[in-house]
Amino acid sequence: MNFTRWSARLPGTQRRAAARTDSSSTALPSEGSVPAARAERLTDAASLVPAVDELPVREVLDRIPALVALVHGPEHRLAYVNDAYVAAFGVRPAGEPARDALPELAEVGLLPLLDQVLRSSKPRTVKSRKAPGGRSYTFTCTPVEVSATPEGGGVLIFAADVTDHAEAAERLRASERQQRETAVTLQRSLLPQELEEPDDLRVAATYQPGGTETAVGGDWYDVITLGGGRTALVIGDVMGRGVRAAAVMGQLRTAVRAYARLDLPPHEVLQLLDGLAMEIDANQIATCVYAVHDPNEGRLVYASAGHLPILVRDESGTVLRADEPTGPPLGTGGWMHSSGSVPLGPGSTAVLYTDGLVERRDEDLDEGIASLERALAGATGTPQVVCDRLVRSAGVTADHDDDVAVLVLQHPARTGPDSELFRNAALELLGGVEAAPRARAFASGVLTSWRFPPDLHDLGVLAASELVANSLQHGTPPMRLRLRRTDRRLIVEVTDGDDHLPRRRRAEPADESGRGISIVATIASNWGSRRTPGGGKAVWCEFALPRTT
Repeated sequence: MNFTRWSARLPGTQRRAAARTDSSSTALPSEGSVPAARAERLTDAASLVPAVDELPVREVLDRIPALVALVHGPEHRLAYVNDAYVAAFGVRPAGEPARDALPELAEVGLLPLLDQVLRSSKPRTVKSRKAPGGRSYTFTCTPVEVSATPEGGGVLIFAADVTDHAEAAERLRASERQQRETAVTLQRSLLPQELEEPDDLRVAATYQPGGTETAVGGDWYDVITLGGGRTALVIGDVMGRGVRAAAVMGQLRTAVRAYARLDLPPHEVLQLLDGLAMEIDANQIATCVYAVHDPNEGRLVYASAGHLPILVRDESGTVLRADEPTGPPLGTGGWMHSSGSVPLGPGSTAVLYTDGLVERRDEDLDEGIASLERALAGATGTPQVVCDRLVRSAGVTADHDDDVAVLVLQHPARTGPDSELFRNAALELLGGVEAAPRARAFASGVLTSWRFPPDLHDLGVLAASELVANSLQHGTPPMRLRLRRTDRRLIVEVTDGDDHLPRRRRAEPADESGRGISIVATIASNWGSRRTPGGGKAVWCEFALPRTT
C-alpha cells in the first residue's frame, strides 16, 4: 500500500495544507518584516528541508518507538504494523481480521472500541491496559480514510508504552492499601476488644471503617464500670485520617479510662481531655461525649465537646434529643465545659454515634439526625439488634466514605423473678451517735430480707457500720445509707454533705481512728469515693455475690 497516498487523506491534513497555500499566496510585506536578504537565506535553508507532507509516512511510522497498526473495513482487516509493534508482539499477517491477526487487542478489550471509532469517526483513548507479556499501554484509536480499499474507512491504532507509570501507580496503590490496613489494624487494636458489662445496663457497639478508597479516621468508643453500680460511656471522633488520627485516638481513649477512675463529673473529665489534646498535637482536634449512668438516679449525666447529640428513646417509643449543653471540641483550649442530664429509666435506650452515621454530602446534618431518630423510634430488640438496624437504616455499606462508630445502651425494665435480683433500700441518717445502731439494724434487716447467706450478711452489716461511723465522725448532714443489690454484687453506699474524700492510711497502734476505711477495703471486693454534683461526697464498697448454678 502507498502510505504517502493515504497519509494525505488523514483528517485535518487537507485543511492544514490548504491553509498554508492560502497564507503563502496572500501574505503582504509589513513594517518590521524580515529584510529581503535574510528572507532569501531563510528560503534557501527551507528548501533544503523536506516539508512534512513530503515525508514518506511509512518511514516515519517504522522509526517511532510507539506501537502503530492500521486496520480497515468493518472487520478491521490488518493493513500495517510498524517495527515496534512487531518487536512487541511478533509478525502479524496482513489482510486478516483484527480478531485473528491482532489477538492481543482482543485480550485488552479494544475490538469494540474499533467499532465505535469506525462508526462515529471520532478518536477514542483507553488508558493503561496490560497486554500479553506484562507490558502496559495507552491505546489511541483514530479514524482515517483509506481510499485504496473498497471499504474506504480505517482505524489507526497508536499504543504508547506506559509500563513504568502503571507500575509506579500500582506501587503507590499498594502502599496506600498497606497504610490503610495498618491504620485499620491500629484502630481496631485500640478499640475495646470486649465491652465491659455493667450490672444495670445492656450495651453493644460497632465500628465500620470507611471504604477501600477512604483513609481510616479516629472514631472510638468505650464502656467503663466505675464501681458503686455507676457506668461511664464515651464516644469520640478525632479529626483527620490515617495512622496519625488512630494514634491520637488511642492516646485519648487511654486518658479517658484513667480520668474515669477519678470518678469526676463529666465536664471535668472533658476539661482534662482538652488540655491533653493540646499537648498531643496543637493542630489536632476531636469531638467527644462522656456520660455517666447512675441506676439510683435513673438519669444519664453527660458533657459534650462539639459532638453530636445523644438520642434516648423511652419506654413508650418517644425519642428525645439531648442537644444541650455542647462545648467546643477537644484541643481548642481555654473553654469551660458543663454537664447536662437526660432521663434514662427502665425500658429506655440511648444511642451515641459519630458523624459518619448521619452526615451526607447531599443533605443537611439535621436531616441525618432526624432520620436516625425515626429509625430509633422503630428499633426494638437487644442492643446489638438495635445497633445493626440503625447502621442499615443509615445506608452504611462496605464502601462508605467515612468511619462509623455506634454505641447503644439499654436500661432494661425488669419484671418477675428477675426483678428480685435488683433491689434498693435507703435510710436517712438523722440524729447523732444513735444513728449508727439504727443503721446497723436497718442493714441487718434488709440483708436478711434479701436472703443473703450469713457470711455475706455479716460482712455487709460490718461495712455499713464502718461507713456510717466514718460519715458521722467526719461528714456533715444530710447523710444517707443506701443498700443495693444486683444479680452480681451487693453495694453499700453512704453519702453526706462534706466534700472531703477519705483515703486509706496505716493507723498507728496508739491511734483511736483511721481504721474504718482500711477495714472496709480489706473485707470488700472494691471500694471508692466521689464528690456528688450538689456538694458533698459518696463513699461506697462492693461485695461479689456467689454465682448460682
